[in-house]
Amino acid sequence: MKYVVAAIDEIPPGGRKIVEVAGHTVGIFNIDGEFFALRNRCPHQSGPLCEGKLWGILDASRPGEFEYVPRREILACPWHGWEFHIRTGQSWCEPARLRARRYELSIEEASALSAEPDAPGPGLMKGPYVAETYPVSTQGRYVVVEVAAPG
Repeated sequence: MKYVVAAIDEIPPGGRKIVEVAGHTVGIFNIDGEFFALRNRCPHQSGPLCEGKLWGILDASRPGEFEYVPRREILACPWHGWEFHIRTGQSWCEPARLRARRYELSIEEASALSAEPDAPGPGLMKGPYVAETYPVSTQGRYVVVEVAAPG
């Protein structure tokens, strides 16, 4: 299922927003105009991962020669400092065993988000009563997180 979590201008470059999606807390990050979503739960000891500090990365063109790239893509858990790459969820502490849960994300135009007016929500049936409704319009672009339905 897809969930609209924010208008793109709510999360500026270098910023983040923590939201509730399908019973999970998810951190949405904007890295230089690219958006990424990670579960707000550190796989080490379940700390609030997405509340942690963001760091740049070291780039090495050859052994012994490296430079610090200030593009903040490394997220450190605030509890114990375990680090994860925001783009991939990859752990820098135990890469073979630990990974932060990533969610698929898309940017969609408001016009693509309009729901079918007569369709009931998931698991609901259309009833015999009708409530008074008002027209609603949306404009702009939105960050949409996709979460698999519980199976």
